[in-house]
Amino acid sequence: MAGYGVKLVRKVSSTRAFAKVAPHVIPAFDRTVHRLTRGKVLPSARMLPSVILTVRGARSGLPRRTPLACMPEDGGTWILIGSNFGRPGHPAWTANLLKHPDAEISWRGRDIAVRARLLEGAEREAAWAAVLAFWPPYAAYQSRVEREIRIFRLQRVGED
Repeated sequence: MAGYGVKLVRKVSSTRAFAKVAPHVIPAFDRTVHRLTRGKVLPSARMLPSVILTVRGARSGLPRRTPLACMPEDGGTWILIGSNFGRPGHPAWTANLLKHPDAEISWRGRDIAVRARLLEGAEREAAWAAVLAFWPPYAAYQSRVEREIRIFRLQRVGED
């Protein structure tokens, strides 16, 4: 995206109106296009790097597929941010990862087994600073909620 385009998207995605509409439109659209293209296209990835997270439901135990923005890190790990678009309450996928940290992501058309770890303390603070530098609208999301936004690091299974 060009400089102005990024600024506009950041501004729009920080609004309360976006938080009301986006959760109902963006994930459904992403899931549909991702399925129809056999994992080759994820529309929201045009704005931010994105994955499709597959994790067992915390209560049901059934596989749940959720398109999510992510922050790839050097070394082949990913950061997931449980912002819920700045709405109250943690997103369901975060509870699923807390109960079932072994999951799978679809990243750039490849399925990768991962293990999730909730970040806390100084490690969380460092990741949060990196997240805000990566996508500043997360600060607006945090300012609208009383809960601390959950941050997870995903690491490929079999790597330390």
